[in-house]
Amino acid sequence: MVSHSDDTQKLSLKRVLRDERFWKIAFQVITALVVLLLIAFFIGNLNANLTRRGTAFGFNFMRNPAGFSIGESAIRYLPNDPYWKALLVGFSNTFTLVVAGIALTTVVGVAAGVASFSQNWLLYKLSRVYVGLVRNVPLLLQLFFWYFAVYSNLPRPENQISFVGIVYLNNRGVYIPWPATAQLALFGVGVVIVGAIAAFFLWQWHLKIRVATATGGKPQLYGLIGLGVLVAAIVVFGLNWRIPEEVEGGGVVGGLRLSREYVASLSALVFYTSAFVAEIVRAGIQSVSKGQWEAARSLGLPAPSVMRLVVFPQAMRVIIPPLNSEYMNLTKNSSLAFAVAFPEIYSIANTTFNQTGRPVEVFLVLMATYLVMCLIITLVMNQLNRAVQFKER
Repeated sequence: MVSHSDDTQKLSLKRVLRDERFWKIAFQVITALVVLLLIAFFIGNLNANLTRRGTAFGFNFMRNPAGFSIGESAIRYLPNDPYWKALLVGFSNTFTLVVAGIALTTVVGVAAGVASFSQNWLLYKLSRVYVGLVRNVPLLLQLFFWYFAVYSNLPRPENQISFVGIVYLNNRGVYIPWPATAQLALFGVGVVIVGAIAAFFLWQWHLKIRVATATGGKPQLYGLIGLGVLVAAIVVFGLNWRIPEEVEGGGVVGGLRLSREYVASLSALVFYTSAFVAEIVRAGIQSVSKGQWEAARSLGLPAPSVMRLVVFPQAMRVIIPPLNSEYMNLTKNSSLAFAVAFPEIYSIANTTFNQTGRPVEVFLVLMATYLVMCLIITLVMNQLNRAVQFKER
């Protein structure tokens, strides 16, 4: 005879097996177990192969002298310094390339995207030709073009090109004004970043009040102007700039020299990624309904004000998520700079594992470096995305 409790247990079991939530949790648990088993298998296989070779997994080799020179470095480095410092030099070079690339890509990409809505026929056509041409040429080919066809063919120092006496170009690189010390340069970068963040939130506050009151937002606008003046004053007068000066017989002293490897890598990354950013910006602007354009024009706003005050702030909600992916693509594509001998982190990691015979450890460091940079970009862009989204009540 079947007891009542047995029937209750069977019904409970059937209810659990029919519950969709149970299968979702079970699938996740099974997936996690499979992943852990695969990781354990690969780690066991790695340890067996290392034992067979008579080596053990570890990072102690990082303290050994590297024994190789690095062409350019943002920090002090000597060939007798340890491998970890050589990799740190590679990271600093990659970091400067990525930060400058993201900043310039944003400017060029947004300008090209907005220009695709210009009423000026020439500006519109130039934007569309630029996007259509650059997007369909491989990045590596563009990198070689900028290095060999552009910067390597600049005149020799005796016949160098000068722009208003403060920027010089020759086949050794580009010379630009720069703060007197590295500490002042870092301070200037920090001031610009903090100022940009504060300006963004002031601008959002100003737009919110303008939308709510139609005539308000003047204090925020004055604060934005004051902030811009303050940041500009600090940057112009507070960093003790060193201006490049031409010397007799050719060449330049003072300022900052950007090697042709660096400027070629930066140019290729910026112009290639900007073409994709321009399409993202164009799609974001097109996502704003036609009624918003017509309503803004009916108020008598000129075309630049319609774009700046009405359309572009709404388009940001569509632009920012895919823009995050393009910034991460630029970060990962910076590894191609090794093709023109720029000593970024992949190039130095490649030399390190060739000398040490430690490819696993070196590439784990390399992967972790790119992962951390991409996660930081994602964190910042997610915060920016939350700031521009509609707030539901």
